Amino acid sequence: MSLFNKVSASNVRRQQDLSLSPAEAFAAITLIGIASDGYLAHEEAVTVMSNLQRMHLFRSYPSEVLGRMLNRLGLLLQQMGVNGLLNLALEYLPHDLSETAFAVTTDIVLADGTVTEQEENLLNKLYRDLSIPEATAIKIIDVMMIKNKG
Repeated sequence: MSLFNKVSASNVRRQQDLSLSPAEAFAAITLIGIASDGYLAHEEAVTVMSNLQRMHLFRSYPSEVLGRMLNRLGLLLQQMGVNGLLNLALEYLPHDLSETAFAVTTDIVLADGTVTEQEENLLNKLYRDLSIPEATAIKIIDVMMIKNKG
């Protein structure tokens, strides 16, 4: 048995066994969007929660359940990092929610009126990873910039 197996085999197995529901995958992507600048404030988590609660996908989720889901995803984000959680979320996000996930994430990123380099890099990576045509991604960004202008 290798030293690695003795020290962290249970942690490796737990991460390999992770799965997300479609709703969790969607929420993870939006949470990553708001935390892409390396900081996740409580107010930002509240913003994500409020955006998600307005969606049909999350309508049946009581606030407490959605809050627990976001807390779990926040812990996974800390453990796995942005790329690790994003890869996991992409694996479980239904294709028909790709454009919606990109739009909601873009909306959340643009809500404060500024886009950091990290946020821009994330949105560029996200539209490619979600296989969204560039023209569609540009339209989404344009609309969200108009929405968040005032």
